[in-house]
Amino acid sequence: MQLTADNPACIAHINAMQAVIQRMADNSRSCKLWCVPLVSAVLLLVVGLSSGAYALLALVPTLALGLLDAYYLSLERRFREAYNQFVDRLHRGTLDPSEVFVIASTGPPPSLFWKCLLSPSVWLFYPAFILIAAVVWLTPILGG
Repeated sequence: MQLTADNPACIAHINAMQAVIQRMADNSRSCKLWCVPLVSAVLLLVVGLSSGAYALLALVPTLALGLLDAYYLSLERRFREAYNQFVDRLHRGTLDPSEVFVIASTGPPPSLFWKCLLSPSVWLFYPAFILIAAVVWLTPILGG
């Protein structure tokens, strides 16, 4: 049995894959959205305590959310690759019916994680908070 693009099962599978990809993208965005208030709150407490040494506490949510963001980004890319492979096999007519509703990511997770960690959406965002925490930490040392 050859599956076609207008098959209801294929359409449902594609919609499910798109929902998973969207969920991973939303999780990645949520990491950034949580990082801003968490780091800001920590740094406001540090300024209120007048002790820059506690500024290093801002590194905990920054690093944790940065790693989590890269993880979700790598999952999103892996699911996007699985989606593209599914659609490609569907269009070529080589899709096996047993592949429908099997939603799994593809690709090597560890290497893709490191690649995502170095992507601009991660390394341009989180180091800014590390820099801000370092400035707050060093300000009392520099006599500011």
